[in-house]
Amino acid sequence: MFFFEEPLFDAPDDPHLTTSVDRSGVVAVVPHLRAAEDATANAAALRSLLHGVMAAEHIRPEVLWYYTPMALAFSDHLDAPVVVYDCMDELSGFAGAPAGLLDAEQALLARAHVVFTGGRSLWEAKRHRHGNIHAFPSSVDVAHFARARTRTGADPEDQASIPRPRLGFCGVIDERFDRELLAGVAALRPAWQFVVIGPIVKIDPATLPRAANIHYLGPKSYDVLPDYLAGWDVALLPFARNDATRYISPTKTPEYLAAGCPVVSTSIRDVVRPYGELRLAHIADDPAAFVAACDLALREDPHERRRTADALLARTSWDATWAAMATLIAQIPRKDSSPCSITSSLVPGSPERSWPNASPPAPARRC
Repeated sequence: MFFFEEPLFDAPDDPHLTTSVDRSGVVAVVPHLRAAEDATANAAALRSLLHGVMAAEHIRPEVLWYYTPMALAFSDHLDAPVVVYDCMDELSGFAGAPAGLLDAEQALLARAHVVFTGGRSLWEAKRHRHGNIHAFPSSVDVAHFARARTRTGADPEDQASIPRPRLGFCGVIDERFDRELLAGVAALRPAWQFVVIGPIVKIDPATLPRAANIHYLGPKSYDVLPDYLAGWDVALLPFARNDATRYISPTKTPEYLAAGCPVVSTSIRDVVRPYGELRLAHIADDPAAFVAACDLALREDPHERRRTADALLARTSWDATWAAMATLIAQIPRKDSSPCSITSSLVPGSPERSWPNASPPAPARRC
């Protein structure tokens, strides 16, 4: 599998690729472009780089898997037995969405054999636009985040000195993050400590609320997130209600629950259903109501919550999500009406696929 990443605009001279290979054989391909070029020149450069890596690795794609319709600008000439559109978000609602995104999505929907959406509300919004579309809400690596329940070591150094109770958020801090809500809640409860983990993207850091009880710890690696969650009394989803959050299905919801944290969220539809309905998340939108919800969360019976959460989490995993996706992909007929021949290489438990230059881990290399 070759994962052709979003480009970085950091090339000092000619556009080029760097690639790296992980132990599973997945090849990450990162294009590096010049920052000063326009969209047409960038698309031409990406097309040339894509051709180069396909020729070097002798790739004849069996599956074209799209996460963004904008990739059609440099790959619309490629053909494969299966085209997948994995629509994780309504990208057109995000700040800085590129011109032509909706037209590109319509073109991709016309080409795709199967469409996956990152949540139920996104599926409801798009189900009329394709005949083979399926919702796959966020799942979770339960074992990874459950480490937070049994951690015996000390808090991470930058969190250890923060008093309790601690109410935390981890994720990207962008236009989806409700800064006014955080400011209001922090002002109403100055004794509560608010821990915010994640990169600041697309917004001016100066616009973030600042107070003695708000602590921005920056981005952390996936590996250490359970160590931080282990030290939280409540986990927060303080999302604004705007175009960028209308169809989101936050991965953090099941991750927080797997970590054993009570959850308080704004009324994001894919949190209300099912987590709010199962009383696994308290829902509130304004500062006073959010404080009241956090008070309830702090008084929850952790054993009862974890029993309910574990029953739900037992029915989901990334392995189960992939198995269901693989089954749907395997049902796509070839042009000769025979079943898709990629079945054996897609289903879990099948032998590893070997690609040129994809066996042991390798350092990043420039092409």
